[in-house]
Amino acid sequence: MVRVRFAPSPTGPLHIGGVRTALFNYLFAKKHNGTFILRIEDTDRQRFVEGAEEYIIDSLNWCGLHFDEGPHVGGPYGPYRQSERKDLYVQFARQLLENGHAYYAFDTPAELEEIRKKNSNFQYDISTRLSLTNSLTLSEEEVKHKLEANLPYVIRIKIPEKRDIVVDDDIRGRVVFQSELLDDKVIFKSDGLPTYHLANIVDDHHMKISHVIRGEEWLPSAPLHVLLYEFLGWEHPRFAHLPLILKPQGNGKLSKRDGDKMGFPVFPCNWKDPESGEIFNGYREWGYLPEAFVNMLAFLGWNPGNDEEIMDTNRLIELFSLDNVHKSGAKFDPEKTKWFNHQYLLHTDLTPYHSYFLTIISEKGFAATIEHLQAILKKVRDRMFLLTDFWNSVFYFFEEPEHYNDEIINKFKTEYSVQWLSNVAEILQNSETWTPEHIDQIIKEYLHANEIPPGKVFNLLRVAYTGTNQGIGLADIAYLTGKESTVKRIQKLISYMAD
Repeated sequence: MVRVRFAPSPTGPLHIGGVRTALFNYLFAKKHNGTFILRIEDTDRQRFVEGAEEYIIDSLNWCGLHFDEGPHVGGPYGPYRQSERKDLYVQFARQLLENGHAYYAFDTPAELEEIRKKNSNFQYDISTRLSLTNSLTLSEEEVKHKLEANLPYVIRIKIPEKRDIVVDDDIRGRVVFQSELLDDKVIFKSDGLPTYHLANIVDDHHMKISHVIRGEEWLPSAPLHVLLYEFLGWEHPRFAHLPLILKPQGNGKLSKRDGDKMGFPVFPCNWKDPESGEIFNGYREWGYLPEAFVNMLAFLGWNPGNDEEIMDTNRLIELFSLDNVHKSGAKFDPEKTKWFNHQYLLHTDLTPYHSYFLTIISEKGFAATIEHLQAILKKVRDRMFLLTDFWNSVFYFFEEPEHYNDEIINKFKTEYSVQWLSNVAEILQNSETWTPEHIDQIIKEYLHANEIPPGKVFNLLRVAYTGTNQGIGLADIAYLTGKESTVKRIQKLISYMAD
């Protein structure tokens, strides 16, 4: 049975790279009728950030990525926070020590730093470990004495000599690592907590994870993980390492700070740093639909093998395959992201957002019925790229212009403009029918009968309605604004032009 996990550390907000990893795990699980698990890897207590776990869950819920098991929903393989599984890790750290696949290291951080000052290429490995302070170089009595004295230590894996370690990756194929190039990673700390490497392996085994789908940055750790599975006598899951998400220019991995520099979010939802109070922008608050955000993320490093681009989550599940995940990095394109959202705003049922739009209208001091709102949205949704574009797309239906674009007025104004506009206002005031078609018809009939150049009137009407040269079709503006307000706006511009 397919069982996959998304295993973030609560050390800060969830980057879109992490969301993409969660998404691919989710799609793979659902494609194979499997189980999607959230595991919080919180063994690094020094970097723990208050509220980060809640942020992760909230963000993924907004994306529609709901877990089958996790700390917030329970499940048969819990607990799902590593800090609550400490006893389990102690057991297997001891097993590795007893089997000779790990050793105690008593070197202090200061001592190791002094070595690095002399040798910038230093790493704790096959070539250096026998010259350092550890249970490979100390007698049993010395090791026992140090442990009984509660001296600080770590437990390191003992990388075997002269081994080719093979990692079969479902995206990258067979990758071979030489053991001489690997360092003896710390797998357990003297604070009683494991490092990521040991905890990850133990939990994946005990939670019966079938596939480990994670970011490319974890590929260098894969040989260590393969060895840990071997040393503990377990079969390892299948591995798949996803390509990096690159900066828009393609020069390096997209970072958490790039969004602020380049003017787009890199987090799914707003994040407020609990220490500094700094707020980092999120796609939700910027006005993206979660469906569009997910659709966009799916195409960062994957393609369906056809020309489709717009597809809901069910369609993504249907088409998803690790075979179509790219090996090379995927450049993030902020404009393409907006394009995805625009497509969803054009074609998605916006009923769930009616209350959001009505609240904005109310906050601006106006009111609208659902029917009026729906009629407006039908006309302006093709101009919206974000939900937050709403007010700038509709304000002129509610607000009468307080200022006018004189450049446009002067371009189209003639000595007859005031009279022509007065006649149009009178025609509209006397019209008993108020539909876009009729409004358009009666104005054009007047212009045609009096041989008036349409551009000389229509451009000034647009200024009367909106204050500038923006907006949808004039007849639609007049219809949706209402007869009283439309006539009033024309008369107001006439007064302005006459002064």
